[in-house]
Amino acid sequence: MAGGRPHLKRSFSIIPCFVFVESVLLGIVVLLAYRLEFTDTFPVHTQGFFCYDSAYAKPYPGPEAASRAPPALIYALVTAGPTLTILLGELARAFFPAPPSSSPVSGESTIVSGACCRFSPPLRRLVRFLGVYSFGLFTTTIFANAGQVVTGNPTPHFLSVCRPNYTALGCPPPSPDRPGPDRFVTDQSACAGSPSLVAAARRAFPCKDAALCAYAVTYTAMYVTLVFRVKGSRLVKPSLCLALLCPAFLVGVVRVAEYRNHWSDVLAGFLTGAAIATFLVTCVVHNFQSRPHSGRRLSPWEDLSQAPTMDSPLEKLSVAQVRGPGSCSALERVVGGGGPWR
Repeated sequence: MAGGRPHLKRSFSIIPCFVFVESVLLGIVVLLAYRLEFTDTFPVHTQGFFCYDSAYAKPYPGPEAASRAPPALIYALVTAGPTLTILLGELARAFFPAPPSSSPVSGESTIVSGACCRFSPPLRRLVRFLGVYSFGLFTTTIFANAGQVVTGNPTPHFLSVCRPNYTALGCPPPSPDRPGPDRFVTDQSACAGSPSLVAAARRAFPCKDAALCAYAVTYTAMYVTLVFRVKGSRLVKPSLCLALLCPAFLVGVVRVAEYRNHWSDVLAGFLTGAAIATFLVTCVVHNFQSRPHSGRRLSPWEDLSQAPTMDSPLEKLSVAQVRGPGSCSALERVVGGGGPWR
């Protein structure tokens, strides 16, 4: 603000860009996530297995809804938690602004589009951060589902729902002479169990729930660290970030303990979600920082030209020696009034 009046900037492209570009891209991402999750548009790769493989012979834990971390709970947490945190943070920033001396950026401009629409900086920040978060949430879903479709890695309970006929497949039972699996089955019709359960048991890597939790926690923790201002304590923000990290870690532990995923699946999901969140925060929303209202950034050379300079004592000494005592340059005579134009 200059002189108590907000900086206004007219723009006739903000609404068309939001409606015809960003909304369309978000719709495409949502549609692709739906296709990968709930349809067979992209068939899951059929990966073979060894007979009597103990890594895939864990008991069936039941449907996903019976888990201690059901999908409905996870989706509610990754949607409501970051949304409320960002909403509260932006409201606090709007009603309790920081002093101008402590803010590195003077603020954004209020954009006026047409004769009736005014978009204030707090509103644009809120829409920007929540919009990018929603985009990243569906992108994380796409990455996790695409990995599951391409790899087709079985879950730890795969053989319990597959129920292969080992006799028909020519698999001899394990014996002291052959303690481990010795035949690899690649027949796509080897499973006699429910096709829907078998298809779900082939989607283990990476763990989608772990990826969503890691994405939500990383995005929210970076927002808390970079935006929240807490005076008098250095442990408030780390405590909040660790409190956010705890549920995501517990989800991964539950997935492994219930034999729904291997530990490698959970680790890959954590890395996928954290990587997407870090990229969006650093490269898209620029660490949740506001943009200057001037609208033009200085080039590196202009920035260097404004850096403070220091005269070298050797240069001063050499100039004094060349001029000698009592000498006066033509420029000094002109400035001092001793020139020919006096």
